[in-house]
Amino acid sequence: MNDLELLKNLVLAPYILKATALVGVSRKVGGNQFRHSFATLGILLDYHLVHDPVLLKASLLHDLFEELPETELDEIRNIDHEGPQVVDLVLEVTRLPHETKAGYLTRVLEKGSHNALLLKCADRISNLTDLHRDSHEPAKILSYLEQTEQYILPMASKVNQDMVTELTDLVARRRNILLNAGF
Repeated sequence: MNDLELLKNLVLAPYILKATALVGVSRKVGGNQFRHSFATLGILLDYHLVHDPVLLKASLLHDLFEELPETELDEIRNIDHEGPQVVDLVLEVTRLPHETKAGYLTRVLEKGSHNALLLKCADRISNLTDLHRDSHEPAKILSYLEQTEQYILPMASKVNQDMVTELTDLVARRRNILLNAGF
């Protein structure tokens, strides 16, 4: 089945409805987490990763459990026959309350499934695209770029060389912006 056929048969509406809970969750860069979820989905589609509906569905909900921990997991598990797998994938990329950021990223890097790594890389591409000096302090941006190089680039190296290229380019561009601004 070709990409078009796969997309024709993909049912996202119930997951989109669940993701609308993120409309009320603001982002530092403006907008809300719902839009970020769609951006992450868009990145996966841009990379032609349409062969796995669980990955695409999980992209819409990837921040839901962190942002809204009261979310009823069983509601998502019961959406369709892939619901349990979607929940498992979202949980795999969800930072646990006791985890440091470094511990979380190490866990995903070392133990994450192929889909978890793809999803985390697409998430970071979206976040880097939204990373600007008017919304984040230069020190925070530099820290985020270093974190990307330390954890996310190795993730991308495991799953998609094109993502490595894009992430490397985004990091370099953000560094250049800071350097040109004197930071």
